[in-house]
Amino acid sequence: MTPSAPSPLSDPQAPRRAARSDGAEARHRLLHTALRLFAQKGFAKTSTREIAREAEVNISAISYYFNDKNGLYGACFTEPMGGDGNDLVAICSTPGLSLEDALRRCFTSAINPLKQGEIVRQCIQLHMREMLEPTSQWAEELERDIKGPHRALAELLCRHLKLDRADDDIHRLTYAITGLSMQLYVNQDFIEAVRPSLLRTPRSIDTWAERLAGYAIALVHAEAARRKLLAEAGPLSPSSAPAPNPARVARKKT
Repeated sequence: MTPSAPSPLSDPQAPRRAARSDGAEARHRLLHTALRLFAQKGFAKTSTREIAREAEVNISAISYYFNDKNGLYGACFTEPMGGDGNDLVAICSTPGLSLEDALRRCFTSAINPLKQGEIVRQCIQLHMREMLEPTSQWAEELERDIKGPHRALAELLCRHLKLDRADDDIHRLTYAITGLSMQLYVNQDFIEAVRPSLLRTPRSIDTWAERLAGYAIALVHAEAARRKLLAEAGPLSPSSAPAPNPARVARKKT
């Protein structure tokens, strides 16, 4: 009986044949298996041998497709959800784009991954675990997916409000706007328990992007109105300053 040829996924000498014959599918299995295990157990407690075994590929495929465990871990943060913070930076920096259009595109990009269902839950779990058990990946995530988009949105708001630089209130406004989309991820289970239709279909998620852009514009208008009132009022004179609190004055004397 002629022996059968070794499977490219089990033959340790044939990672290149695996790439040619079944590479895309093997890489996909590795990535999504790693995402699930890293999300459940964390980076330190998940071994490459366990990932390869559950993905049903040879362990050498990890180095072939991702260089090493760190490369595979990093890919779990960017690839499954189909984008990263650089997308939002690019939108905010697009010349000639109105604030409303920019915000609508930002929200569409930010919440579109919700259409992937369980993969998104695992990605959120992975990000939460990275916050609690930070690795070297945390610094990259902080810069690319948090600081970068925050700076870009703050600069966009400054341009719209005709401000030279972002002050504390611009940063507050920026956090308030980004929080609108973030709460969909954090509260996904609660939304599905209370009103599942809000996240049930791709169309319902697209509707969220439209609504969130409108809510964000309202926040910007509120901040613009607040600044206008302050500018019209001018600096407070001693006679118009709030009266001191008697109880606080008494405590100071004692």
